Amino acid sequence: MRETPEDLKELQGLLDASLSRSSSHLRSIISAERTLTAEQLTGVLTGMCTLALSTVTAKGEPRISGVDGHFLRGKWHFGTARNAVKARHLAARPAVSAAHMRGEDLGVFTHGTVEILNPQHGEPAADWPELLAYFKDFYGADAFDWDEDVVYYRLHPHWMSVYASDIGKLTTVSRS
Repeated sequence: MRETPEDLKELQGLLDASLSRSSSHLRSIISAERTLTAEQLTGVLTGMCTLALSTVTAKGEPRISGVDGHFLRGKWHFGTARNAVKARHLAARPAVSAAHMRGEDLGVFTHGTVEILNPQHGEPAADWPELLAYFKDFYGADAFDWDEDVVYYRLHPHWMSVYASDIGKLTTVSRS
């Protein structure tokens, strides 16, 4: 599921706009020498990437949990059990923050809203068949009852920043 030129252009626009409207403190940390382009980022974020996902309770209290993140077409995709607390949070309040970190080498920070890709009693996203094929290939076709057990989301980011301590090291490793 490779990114199209349009996906890369949209992602690069988001990365540039997010950094430009960030605080001076963040811009002092994430400089041109310490970030990745959209193309580099999609080359580094392959396979499953553990995300720390933050949702909000009905009382407005933050909750964080781990999810399997897949960066596809320039956006995070992740799933959870349909009966998970986070699924209830996301159904009621779809605003989330997500972070993927690899030690001190890489940090990808995202804020946005989620879209349910396979609602239990509704029309799935247009690209759900393609995404489902990807997930079944990744996890195994028999890993879940894909219709009943799991719900998948796409995070539509309105802000995303990337910190990379050594761009050359990250992009060389991802090509190996």
